[in-house]
Amino acid sequence: MASIPETVQALPVLPLRDVVVYPYMVIPLFVGREKSIRALDAVMAADKRIVLVAQHSPDIDDPGADDLYRVGTVAQVLQLLKLPDGTTKVLVEGERRVAIDAIEDVDGVLSARTRPAPSIVSGDPRELDATARTLLALFEQYVKTNRKLPPELLTTLAGIDDPDRLADTVAAHLGVRLADRQKLLETLDTGARLELLIGLVDGEIDVQQMEKRIRGRVKSQMER
Repeated sequence: MASIPETVQALPVLPLRDVVVYPYMVIPLFVGREKSIRALDAVMAADKRIVLVAQHSPDIDDPGADDLYRVGTVAQVLQLLKLPDGTTKVLVEGERRVAIDAIEDVDGVLSARTRPAPSIVSGDPRELDATARTLLALFEQYVKTNRKLPPELLTTLAGIDDPDRLADTVAAHLGVRLADRQKLLETLDTGARLELLIGLVDGEIDVQQMEKRIRGRVKSQMER
């Protein structure tokens, strides 16, 4: 991952519908709104960095400052492709969290004034490692019963020895509500984020088991 400045005065903003991007996350995005396409054009003419921020509601077509969360992710544009239908496909890589102090419209492009929001590592390192191992073991159980996630993901996670990066990588693959995903982005303390993830993964496993029981019950009733 390329190095970036310690402080960012202002960067173009790309509002996201029902998507939260974390550091280290590589994801393709399809962009169709005119203001967002202008923002991408602006970053491609500069240093290819943009602030990705989730909208409170995906139903808003032209979001303003009040419609966006106040913690986002600075990302680098890796690839950009203009599609025949007028939309744009962009591949981005999340780099770091930022707190957003202000958002304004500058010549038809949303621009954010940001400050760094680095992760906080506190407490006993051994406890942090133990919490990370607990999350990894629980997430392994989640992946094995979730057909949407490739088994190879577990190999990738097993090779991550940084608890902060592990937390963000797990978060990137967890299918929970937008509010929960945003809360994970806003939780700067690594230990607290790991514990929050343990609770969310545990809850998702409970839901999977409940769905399995319901399917089994319905199947039994139909076979009578």
